[in-house]
Amino acid sequence: MPTETQRRRANERAALIPHEILSLFDDSFVRSCELLEEYVARLAVAAFRSTGLERACAGAVTVDEAVARAGLAPDIARVPAAWLLATLAARGWLETLDGARYRAAGPLPALDPNEIVAQQEAHDPNCLPSYRIAALAAERYPAVLRGEITGEQALFDPEGVSAWLKYFSNANPLYAVSNAIGAIAAERALPAGAGAVLELGGGFGSGAEALLARLDAAERRPEVAPYRFTELAPMFLRRAERTLRARFPGRLLEFGALDINRPFGEAGIAPGAYSLVYGVNVVHVARDLAATLGEIRTALGDGGMLVVAECVRPFAGRPVYVELAFNLLGAFRDAVLVPGWRPNGGFLTPEQWRSALEANGFADVAVFPDIAAIREVIPQFVVAAISARRA
Repeated sequence: MPTETQRRRANERAALIPHEILSLFDDSFVRSCELLEEYVARLAVAAFRSTGLERACAGAVTVDEAVARAGLAPDIARVPAAWLLATLAARGWLETLDGARYRAAGPLPALDPNEIVAQQEAHDPNCLPSYRIAALAAERYPAVLRGEITGEQALFDPEGVSAWLKYFSNANPLYAVSNAIGAIAAERALPAGAGAVLELGGGFGSGAEALLARLDAAERRPEVAPYRFTELAPMFLRRAERTLRARFPGRLLEFGALDINRPFGEAGIAPGAYSLVYGVNVVHVARDLAATLGEIRTALGDGGMLVVAECVRPFAGRPVYVELAFNLLGAFRDAVLVPGWRPNGGFLTPEQWRSALEANGFADVAVFPDIAAIREVIPQFVVAAISARRA
């Protein structure tokens, strides 16, 4: 990249991104994001072909028509197929007709995804876990979209679990940024004197690790007791407990299973017991977001705070490259839809998050950083922490 272009982009970032997190979005990180986006686009072409959608789009078709012509399972395939078509159309590789139909614009480009992997390895190999997850998903698109296996089976077999462990890690810069932004927002939102903190869907524990380290650095450790870490998958929960107890000896940590789609009381969460409820990339998969937000509100005491670090869709209806993998998961696709703030499963825009929270008993909603101000200049910026107070 020419030096002048680097300087211009750096100046744009400095003008839009808060100084507390600006160092996270240096030229190296931005380059890794650009490479991963290109890699996913190339994998999308491969999946488009391997699922039979390329043949289905020889003439103008809607998403549903393409799914049917390719012989895919409609209940499973519609969301990932729509994402594939929209992603290729955004590159100009498919034509969009009448806003609802797609048609091949000509022969698809012959682009080798492995070229991008090699570039990323030379640039920053720490980001490669994100590439492995994307490749794993693309390999299994045909089987999942035909209904031969579920997305959960495809992505969470032993090979998948090993890949996710490296992906959901603070050693992976492309994921660690979510933990870092979430930790800053959560530490700021934590009420003075605090009390108990509840983390939802903590996975392998990298989000908790980032937040607890930040609280220690801010000398706020005595204010948080206990820190209750929850996760539904037993293997993830056991791994997180081992890691966090070793990393933070002497802390009052609690560990337990919790399903965000069930009443929290079933997991022993007492009403009004928490000053802060926290989650990193989890609340967007709630099947009934209103019900889950209601359970969170019940768990919070008066004036308690919710902070969720999320991949945020910058513009409604625009595909986000990380959806290549997540669209295979039923929990991501199959949400209860609500006009105005829950138009789709998975990722939401800043405006949709605000409306969802305000409609379900929360106030003082804030988005950090301000994606609405950033997205026109940096549309690839898709990480934010959303905070809100129990009204």
